[in-house]
Amino acid sequence: MCGICGFTGYIPDNEKIVHNMAEVITHRGPDSEGYYVDNNISMGFRRLSIIDLDGGTQPIYNKDRTMVLTFNGEIYNYKELRKELIELGYEFYTQTDSETILHGYEEWGEKVLDRLRGMFGFAIYDTKDGSLFIARDFFGIKPIHYAQVGDHLVYGSEIKSILEFPLYEKKFNARALDKYLSFQYSLPPETFFEGIYCLLPGHYLRYKDGKITTTRYWEATFEPNEELDEETAVNTIEKVFEESVNAHKISDVEVGCFLSSGVDSSYVSTYFSGQKTFTVGFDFGEKYNEIDWAKGLSEKIGVEHHAKVISSDEFWDSIRHVQYHMDQPLADPSCIALYFVTKLASEYVKVVLSGEGADELFGGYTIYNEINSLRGYQRLPLGFRKALANVVRPMPKFKGRNFILRGAQSVEDRFIGNAFMFTKAEKQKILKDASICHEPQEYTKPYYDRAANYDDITKMQYLDINTWMVGDILLKADRMSMANSLELRVPFLDKEVFATARQIPYHLRVNSKNTKYAMRCAARRHMPEDWAKKKKLGFPVPTRVWLKDEKYYNIVKDAFQSETAKKFFNSDEIIKFLDDHFNGKEDNSRKVWTVYIFLIWYDIYFGAPSSSR
Repeated sequence: MCGICGFTGYIPDNEKIVHNMAEVITHRGPDSEGYYVDNNISMGFRRLSIIDLDGGTQPIYNKDRTMVLTFNGEIYNYKELRKELIELGYEFYTQTDSETILHGYEEWGEKVLDRLRGMFGFAIYDTKDGSLFIARDFFGIKPIHYAQVGDHLVYGSEIKSILEFPLYEKKFNARALDKYLSFQYSLPPETFFEGIYCLLPGHYLRYKDGKITTTRYWEATFEPNEELDEETAVNTIEKVFEESVNAHKISDVEVGCFLSSGVDSSYVSTYFSGQKTFTVGFDFGEKYNEIDWAKGLSEKIGVEHHAKVISSDEFWDSIRHVQYHMDQPLADPSCIALYFVTKLASEYVKVVLSGEGADELFGGYTIYNEINSLRGYQRLPLGFRKALANVVRPMPKFKGRNFILRGAQSVEDRFIGNAFMFTKAEKQKILKDASICHEPQEYTKPYYDRAANYDDITKMQYLDINTWMVGDILLKADRMSMANSLELRVPFLDKEVFATARQIPYHLRVNSKNTKYAMRCAARRHMPEDWAKKKKLGFPVPTRVWLKDEKYYNIVKDAFQSETAKKFFNSDEIIKFLDDHFNGKEDNSRKVWTVYIFLIWYDIYFGAPSSSR
């Protein structure tokens, strides 16, 4: 795993500038660095050595040195591609997967992307025509950010590299705040920095003669095969996943595995007999601590297990450091738990496998089952359901009220993804500038439009794959692992695994028995029943408990009364959210946390220079 950065065109001190851009992402690759600099482009690289430890230094060049590659990621089928390219006459001077991409691009152009199996963000400069080709992997496991600054294209694995480019004028993007308050993350492709964008998953970018063109080369589309029976589906999942895990374990260094009590990482861990697994938890009871479950499974499958209990003070003391590494505010508190488990793992291994992506691909989130829960009620006339919703809406909360309200809405109106924070009305109430506020559904509509022909469960999965998974799940996985110089691999998010998942009929994904039903059946063949059927927790964090503790309540209240808070928010309104939670009137913990994390992040990146990190 590595970090890349660079910019086109010439400016004075270009070599020093690209070194500075690479230095701020040293954590992505502490083992070595490399550069290519001429009057047309400056390319930087930081390396975390995983494959071909001695010979894999980048940049990588083709035979006549007319093409230059810097690459972040892993290509799991590189040996097969290497063999094919050698048969076509290409000569290799390293044993790396990186060189396979470069010669593949020479042979097939952008069509090389169709042949790759893995995670990647890479840049190829062609000295002959002065073009720059940048690509991001299918699901967005590895990041690429870019900005056009005058006549320069500036890019990097992390935004902080682009901020080092002296001609970029750092400006806050208020549109991102509106989206963040709806979703708890910055919805791509925009970022919180004006003019800096996230290259979307399954896209490549070409820059030539001062013009940027972006092209989608792959999309996660579903084509359920309703004739697929349960046994065939389960057999296929088991076979393709085992093959994916084995491919993801290819490395010249030791590979470990994250392990929670959930089925996803537990399934992955069953392929790690004799190796190491890692878990963290909090000292707030079983609801916030999966260590005993993970330890129990580790003993049964024969792995060396390592665990850490995160103290409350450790967690709160790390918030600033974590948000610095995130680049953009992320109000998912599990990113901090993820920081600690990656830090723990990095003390023993350089590579870990994890279970991200299983829920999105196979239908694992509990909310997906709402479709089945509402199905009977939604057979009633829409007019009746809407009228009843209008009656109960102004009423105080009671059991069944939410069911009536949501049952009067289409899936497009009621589901904006796994994290719905503030409504438009709430945003208008708390923000000083209410003009930036939009309905969250305005942002999700383009995705629902593309998924219009799917059943409702598949629509929800498609939306999560393109928004939640990119903006939250994979962002925190990349940033937290890289903050600790650890490579994180995700075998569920594999092209071949998805080729199977896209065909699973919805009743074998979500049904009355369970979510991600067929995948659980495959996992059950490899682990004890209790672990196969256990409900997912996923790094649960006791924020709601802390915010009722006077110590942490006061920390947040001070932030809510700060000058930064007054710049963006109506302080009385956000303090009311905090006080109502503290006094037990309402569970506002997620909304309070969302505002608090934004304030911390803003202070790091737009506050006084001494407040960074």
